[in-house]
Amino acid sequence: MDDRFNTIAGWVLFAGIIALGASSLTSKLFHGGEAERPEVLGYPIEVAEEGGADSGPPLAQLLQEGSAEAGEAVFAKCTACHTIAQGGANGIGPNLWAIMGQPIGSHAPGFAYSSALSGHGGNWGFEEMDAWLKSPRGFANGTKMSFAGLGSAEDRANVILYMLANGGGPALPEFTPEAEGEATEGEEVDGAAEGPGAIEGGEVGDVEAAGAMGAEQPVAGSNAATDAGGVKPGE
Repeated sequence: MDDRFNTIAGWVLFAGIIALGASSLTSKLFHGGEAERPEVLGYPIEVAEEGGADSGPPLAQLLQEGSAEAGEAVFAKCTACHTIAQGGANGIGPNLWAIMGQPIGSHAPGFAYSSALSGHGGNWGFEEMDAWLKSPRGFANGTKMSFAGLGSAEDRANVILYMLANGGGPALPEFTPEAEGEATEGEEVDGAAEGPGAIEGGEVGDVEAAGAMGAEQPVAGSNAATDAGGVKPGE
C-alpha cells in the first residue's frame, strides 16, 4: 500500500514540476502577465482634408447670387444663442445687429467674449465672417462657441446677406462673370476670315459661281475666235 502511494505521489510531483517549468518558459517567450507596449500609441484617425470651398464658386459670386430670405431660414439654427434685432439682448452669444464691418470680439457691449475672439483682431469682413461660420474653432481656437459650423458655402453666403439686411455693413464685393465665347482682340474667329474658294477638280457651288460672274471677263481679240467651221464672225 505504501509503495503504491509513493508511486502515485511521485508522478503527481513530477507532473507539477513539468507544468511549472512549461509555465515559466511560455511566460518568457510570450510576455505572459504583462501587456506589451505598442510601438505607436493610439489609433490612427483619418481626417478629410478641408478645402472643398475652394473648388466651388467664389464668395463674391455667392453673395451676388444669394438672398437674405434664404439666409433667414438658415439663421434659425442660430436663434438658440443669438438675437439679431436692433436692441436685442445678449444671450449665450452676443446680439448680432449691425455686426458686419465691426471689430471682431467687441461689437456687442456688455458681452463677455472669449480671449480667443477678443484678441483675434480685425473687423468682420466677408471673408472673416465666412471663415467663422464655416468653423468657429478653426477661426478662433479656444472660442466658447460650440457650434460646429455651416458646411455649405451657399448657406454661409446667405446668412451673411441676412446679417447685412439687419443693420447694414460694407458694400458687397464686386463680381464680374467671365464672358464665354468672346474672341480676344486681334484674334480671328474660326472660319470668319476665310472666304469660299473653288475646289480644284470639284463642282463649282452657287457661291463660287456668283463670285465668278462678278469677276472681270477677258475680251477676245479681233482674230482670236472663229466659228465651228473656221469662219470668222461677221464673215
